[in-house]
Amino acid sequence: MKPTQLVFNFQLIEDKLNDAYVNNDCEKLEELLSNGWSIVEPSFGIISKTDFLKLMKEGKLVHSKMRKEVLQVKNFENIVIVISKGKNIGEYLNVPFDIEVWVTNIFRIENSRWVCILTQEAPIPCVVA
Repeated sequence: MKPTQLVFNFQLIEDKLNDAYVNNDCEKLEELLSNGWSIVEPSFGIISKTDFLKLMKEGKLVHSKMRKEVLQVKNFENIVIVISKGKNIGEYLNVPFDIEVWVTNIFRIENSRWVCILTQEAPIPCVVA
C-alpha cells in the first residue's frame, strides 16, 4: 500500500477515535483500544485503559474537542506506528485544558481489524516571538 493511502486509512481510524473521545463513547473506545492499551501522558505518566475509561465514565475527564492530523505512518506488517499533530480541548477534574500535542499511536491487527495498543503524547511547546 502506498504511503499516501496508509495516511488516508489511518486518518479515518484516528477520526473514529477522536469522535469517541469527544462523545464520551466508552463503548466505542472499548472496541478501538486493545485490552492492554495504555497512554503515556506528560503530566500524569502511564495510565491504563481501565483507569482512563473510568475517569471518562465518572465525568472527571471530558474532551470537548479533539483532532489529529496524521503526518506519518510506519508499517511493520501487523504493527503500524501513526505519528500525528493534535489539538485537545476539555476538562480534567473541572480544570480546563487546551493543548497541542504530538501523538504517537501504535496499532496492531486483532480479529482482522486495527486496534490501538499504545498512545504516547508529547506537548508542543508554545513559541513566544
